[in-house]
Amino acid sequence: MKKILIIEDDRELNLGVSYALEKEQYQVLKAFSLREGKKLETEQNLDLILLDVNLPDGEGFSFCQWLTSQNRNVPLIFLTARDLEEDILKGYEAGAWDYVTKPFSMKVLIKKLEVILKRETAPKENIYDDGFLQIDFDKAKAKTGGNQCILTPTEFRLLHTLIQNRGQLLTYSTLLERIWDQNGQFVDKHALAVNINRLRKKIEDGEHKYISNVYGMGYQWLRE
Repeated sequence: MKKILIIEDDRELNLGVSYALEKEQYQVLKAFSLREGKKLETEQNLDLILLDVNLPDGEGFSFCQWLTSQNRNVPLIFLTARDLEEDILKGYEAGAWDYVTKPFSMKVLIKKLEVILKRETAPKENIYDDGFLQIDFDKAKAKTGGNQCILTPTEFRLLHTLIQNRGQLLTYSTLLERIWDQNGQFVDKHALAVNINRLRKKIEDGEHKYISNVYGMGYQWLRE
């Protein structure tokens, strides 16, 4: 049974979401502050966290930063009334897998949980194959429609990062840090866009679209 932690100080909403998730056979833990949430996260082996931004003892963004500092890799979704673009970007940059604004559909939220948890429990392998695009990351080889596709090392790193986080929006700054900063290279969003556009020309055609540009925010791998 998957274990989900809800950190939400609105008691009625916390209990309502908990009830809905328990009906779906999830084990739910409830916290009403960051302090309670940190205690439960430390004590329990969690599969996913639902987190409000505005909490009595601080902002949910700081919880994300704490989670990263503890080397935790638990999928996290924000549930919040803060719907400004700067808040949404801040949430993704803090490490959230998704950002859901209130009011929200419980059915849609449950489907988001299913998709994320299914992705996390899927066997990890270094090969991607959807019938048209085949990628062997260990051998650094790619094919489209059965024909060899020549990719640069940077394009392979971009592909690997996007596919590893398929369905998740990766902000510009996240991709820049993961692809370039780790090698001591510092580039801007323009260089990222150029590499993404070159990559799309190599792997996409009229019937196969893989990379979505979420304007003003970042990029997302569209396919499972």
